[in-house]
Amino acid sequence: MLPGGVFSEKYSSELAFVRTHTQWFWLAIVLIVYLVFIPWVATPYWLAQFTHLSITAIIVLGLHILFGLCGLISIGQAAFQAAGAYTLAILASRYDVNGWLCLPACILAGGIWGMLFGLPALRLKGFYLAIATLASFEITMWIIRYRSWDDVTGGFTGISLSKHPLTLGGIDFSQDTNMYLLAAVMVVIASFITLNIQRSNTGRIFVAIRDNELAAEVSGIGIYRNKLLAYFIGCSFAGLAGWLYGYSQQLVNPSQYNFADSIFYLGMIIIGGRGRILGVYLGVFFIGFMEILNNDYVTPWFVDHLPERWSNPAHVAFKLVLGGLGMVLFLKYVPSGLAGQWQQIKLWYRSRPYSFWRE
Repeated sequence: MLPGGVFSEKYSSELAFVRTHTQWFWLAIVLIVYLVFIPWVATPYWLAQFTHLSITAIIVLGLHILFGLCGLISIGQAAFQAAGAYTLAILASRYDVNGWLCLPACILAGGIWGMLFGLPALRLKGFYLAIATLASFEITMWIIRYRSWDDVTGGFTGISLSKHPLTLGGIDFSQDTNMYLLAAVMVVIASFITLNIQRSNTGRIFVAIRDNELAAEVSGIGIYRNKLLAYFIGCSFAGLAGWLYGYSQQLVNPSQYNFADSIFYLGMIIIGGRGRILGVYLGVFFIGFMEILNNDYVTPWFVDHLPERWSNPAHVAFKLVLGGLGMVLFLKYVPSGLAGQWQQIKLWYRSRPYSFWRE
């Protein structure tokens, strides 16, 4: 539903991402804040937090394609992120490959690794598919930690990238501001790609498979081929995020990738709103800031007031308990997510008489 007085005179305007002057205004404000204001005023601590949120947004954009559009649940995104990160670490540290040349290799590594685990999962749905993707995470972590391959993967210690910084024309991306800007630009590019996929024939095929797989197959859609394509695209985004995360931490080791992160990536889709790209950003920033609040204020307060033998388990448990509780509450009371609620507010506002100026 468009605001009153806004209409299309040609087909190209129907396909535009941004269709009103108001939307252009708010898009410009968001980009200025994201690309100019935050790196200018943020402290190193907050730059690191926003960099982490940006990398997380790329992972969740891939999960949006996989789960939000195609309906393929995945709780193994951390494994595909690790595939991209370890591809970077091995190529850069063992073979001294330039970081920018490692980028396409990391994207392909994430996508191909996702396809490999997607093959046996093609005939699975729902809970069984979730268990299969959980197996992909466990297998990946086992390979990384396997002692016979410590010379390649670094084992539990990992691989340092401090001697192989990412540079471009004299710009050192190991600096906090430069790393944040790189991650922010990658988020913008990934968002543009996701929007185009969502509006393309491929995106419509994904939605058809999600809504009714049998009807899609009867219509002539290649179900398994397109499911594999969804796995490749969605996991490629995780590979890109692994490349960014490796350089942002200057270290790649198994402790950086855990099962809880994969659950929270899925929770970001649920809380933000499944099937809506706006829901990706709302879910990432909502859960991201709740996690910061929990780590900096809630958990320390409880740890200080709990017996010493409970303090360490509590530090881990509160994040999982609060995150799980949030997902359950949203599934029960706000199934459309934050993006769905925002859409309802917009529809209510635009349906009011004289509620929107003519553009």
